[in-house]
This record gives sequence, structure tokens and C-alpha cells, in this order.
Amino acid sequence: MNPDTNKRPIRKSLQEYARGIAGGLLFSLPLLYTMEVWWAGFIASPFQLLIMVTMTYLLLLGYNRYAGMHPGASWRSVFIDSIEEMGLGLLLSFGVLFVLNLIQFGDMSMDEIMGKIIIEAMAVSIGVSIGTAQLGTEGDEEEESEVKAEAKEAGWRNGLKSKVSLVVLALCGSVIVGGNVAPTEEVIQLAVGAHAYHILLMALLSIGLSVVVVYFSDFRGTGKLAPGNLAFAITLDTCLSYLTALAASAFLLWFFGRFDGVSFEVAFAQCIVLGVLSSLGASAGRLLIK
Repeated sequence: MNPDTNKRPIRKSLQEYARGIAGGLLFSLPLLYTMEVWWAGFIASPFQLLIMVTMTYLLLLGYNRYAGMHPGASWRSVFIDSIEEMGLGLLLSFGVLFVLNLIQFGDMSMDEIMGKIIIEAMAVSIGVSIGTAQLGTEGDEEEESEVKAEAKEAGWRNGLKSKVSLVVLALCGSVIVGGNVAPTEEVIQLAVGAHAYHILLMALLSIGLSVVVVYFSDFRGTGKLAPGNLAFAITLDTCLSYLTALAASAFLLWFFGRFDGVSFEVAFAQCIVLGVLSSLGASAGRLLIK
């Protein structure tokens, strides 16, 4: 192999940055316009911000390693790409918030400014990663197909790796879709006002949507299902998708303080309420992010 083939042309790098910016704004603008997220940036502790940054970086690592455009990329490239995406997310978050007059250096403390930027930047970073990988050109798709073919011959995405890829995509979809609603008051209002049978129906709706999408969609990295194992494979994928969506919902609700001062029943109901959206993001998101 010619060593120059590993050198990325400046034009292609600029195209990837442009796609990343487009993806970051496309998937995160609702959060950038959400008052509850601004407030969360004001009240979040340094420990919470550290957890958010760490979780986001780990999610970017998983996405870039198992579900990005280059499934055979080295870990070194994955680490560098994830850092670049977080950096671009921070810059985009600062720029949009400044344009919207939500950052005022004379009237706000540095802690409040940094809290807003960091929280918003986490969702933007995921959007940047998705945009960089998915909003490609036909030439990129041909290159990706060649890489996939080589990866398939090497046994890539088989067994455990396939399920890891599934969970990573489900997490990305859950955070992108559920994160737009988790900070709002409507989630707790729906949870408090719902009866037990409403909660059950919401859970069944979430599972039903996941089954439909999993069954009728050929997700990236899931491979072909053998006819003899079809029912088991659908059940396993659906359970993984829904449990991932509930875990993402619980984390988002906890981070935005929706569990503070509420009973376990209300907290559980909030997870189920948000899980309707998050599960759709976890399942359909794997179809869109491919």
C-alpha cells in the first residue's frame, strides 16, 4: 500500500468538518433552544459536568469504533477523531449560544458560562460524530463499502461485536432523541398524571415500536438473521434496544435533576414516559444512523 494513501487531503478534511458542523447543528439545535438545558448548565456541579463529559467521550469512542464510517480504524484514530468531535462540539456550542445572546461575559460568572457550553456541547458532539460519518458523498459510500467488505472477510461485527455495535447505536439514538425532551417539565407532568395502565401501555408501545423497526429494518452491523433463530434474534435485539433506551432515559433524567425529591414510582414512571421517545431513537436511530 502506498503510504500516501493514509494521508487525508485538506479538501476531504474540510468536507468532513463541514458535515460534522451540519450534523451537530441538525441534531442538537432543539437543545440549544431549550431553557431547561440553560438552567441545568447553571446548577450543574463540576462532578456532574465531569460525568457528562466522560460519558459523552466514551459514547463517541464506541460510535467511532463500532458504528462509524471506518469500522477497521485503529484505536489511535478513534481517540483522535473523538477528541476532535468534542472540540468542534464545544466551539459550535459556544458560537450558537453567543449568537443567541445566552452568553454574556459581563453579567454571567465563568462557572455559568462554562456549564452552559459544556452541557450543550455534549449533544452537539454526538451530532458532529453522526454528521461526519453519515452525511457523506457517493465516493465516501463506495470507500466505506470496500472497508466493510474487508471487515466482513475478517469476521468484523460478528457475535459480541455485533451486539456492542447495536448497543452503541441505540445509545446514540436514545441520547439524540430523548435528550431533546428529558430536560423539559412535560416528562414529569405526564409521569405524575399517568395511571398504572397508562405506564403499562407506554411500555408496550415502546416495545412494539422497537419490534416493528428491528423486524422490518436491516440495521448496520446486525448481520442477516438465520430463519431458525429469527424469533430469538428479534427478541434479543428488541430487549437490548429497549433496556438501552431506559438506561439512557434514566441517566438523562438524573442529570437534569428530574429524580430530585420524587418517589421511586414517579422516577420509574418518568423513565417509561421518556422511554417512548428514547426507544424510538434507539431502534429507528439505528436505521437512520447507518
